[in-house]
Amino acid sequence: MTKRVLRFAPSPTGYLHVGNIRTALFNYLEAKRVGAEFILRLDDTDQERSSQNFIDQIKRDLEWLGISWDRIEQQSLRMDRYWEVLTKLKDQNVVYECFETALELDLKRKKQQNQGLPPVYDRAALELSIEEKNVLRNKTDSHWRFLLSGETVTWKDKIVGEITVRTTSVSDPVLVKGNGQFLYTLASVIDDIDFGITDVVRGIDHLTNTAVQIEILKKLASPLPVFGHHSLIVDRCGENFSKRTGSLSIKSLKESGIEPGAIISKLVYLGTGDGVDVKNNIDELTPNFELGKFSTAPVRFDKEFLETLSRKLLSMTDINKVSDYLETIGVPDEIKEDFWIMAKDNINTKEDLADIWHLCKEGAKDPIIAPEDKQFIEVAISLIGPYPRENDSWQKLTTELNRLTGRTGKNLFMPLRNFLTGKSDGPDMKKLFPLIQKIQRYRSS
Repeated sequence: MTKRVLRFAPSPTGYLHVGNIRTALFNYLEAKRVGAEFILRLDDTDQERSSQNFIDQIKRDLEWLGISWDRIEQQSLRMDRYWEVLTKLKDQNVVYECFETALELDLKRKKQQNQGLPPVYDRAALELSIEEKNVLRNKTDSHWRFLLSGETVTWKDKIVGEITVRTTSVSDPVLVKGNGQFLYTLASVIDDIDFGITDVVRGIDHLTNTAVQIEILKKLASPLPVFGHHSLIVDRCGENFSKRTGSLSIKSLKESGIEPGAIISKLVYLGTGDGVDVKNNIDELTPNFELGKFSTAPVRFDKEFLETLSRKLLSMTDINKVSDYLETIGVPDEIKEDFWIMAKDNINTKEDLADIWHLCKEGAKDPIIAPEDKQFIEVAISLIGPYPRENDSWQKLTTELNRLTGRTGKNLFMPLRNFLTGKSDGPDMKKLFPLIQKIQRYRSS
């Protein structure tokens, strides 16, 4: 049986965002589910816009999310192979040389649209004589197009189902630009052939492109991979994501403190109709992953829900997974576990732990004391013993305050919280108070 091979093929011309990470997840989880090879392919033929910085960030983002690859390939290192295959297609007379500038093509499209015609390339270059081509070569760089058959292309899609595309409604695609840059259409096909790709999972916006690539694959006498086209993610306004979308790039989500498990869990369940079963480990999502579950309709992505999932995930996290971070902010080993148990249900991100630790170590920066509570706080201060404290120190303090002052409930607990923390809400005081090392030595005048 042929070993299955899948790939994720980002273009290093911008940061990865939740849209293309969803594609990465689909391919990675499908590969893991069936024991296939998973390739990271960098589509960097656009040398003007591709950069090593984006390549490095892509790798960091994937690794942070738990997505690993069996091998990495880079299109910019395969240019000789692309020229070799283009020559083969020339010999078959299925590609042809064109000379229109971008401006000329744009004017043609506008004219067709004004006439109510589909904006399909008119194949004017096929009518050029050898002499005309020689004259044009001296004036402008030529580009090469693939000659579509005009037939109907069909395939059984793993997500969408039966797909039919009439290539008469599609422009002959440009394969190579005038500056020698190979475009995705041909380079991707050649890579898929050479790397033995058996399954191609990508966004539904590639349906037409898939029909074109199927025709090229047939001209190159290559077996067809199995295709699956998933729905697109849109923002709250229904707009598609851009790879330069700032707030929803993986880099920015990481910097804002979102947990990687929240991102992968949300994206894997988005569009299935199932509730999100949040997981910290990507491999825990593999057993229930199934491409056929996903809807083909656009799905909305809500960052606020992502933040909710991140909080939930943190509250479920074992101390061992945050121990190193607690060490970096200065929490001593002997109280790490008590500190984490106290703090974990009261943070949005791990970065919030630093503020809680500062409270424990230095005391409240700005204690809140209402005028009517001044005497009560003085009594409380006289009862508060030195650090370290016993685990039941809060209960002992409040019991004695109740006996001495007669205060109960909210009238007892809220003034204490306001004074000790400078806030009206926060962690459970039974767990927090034993860890507060310094107390503001307030005295009324």
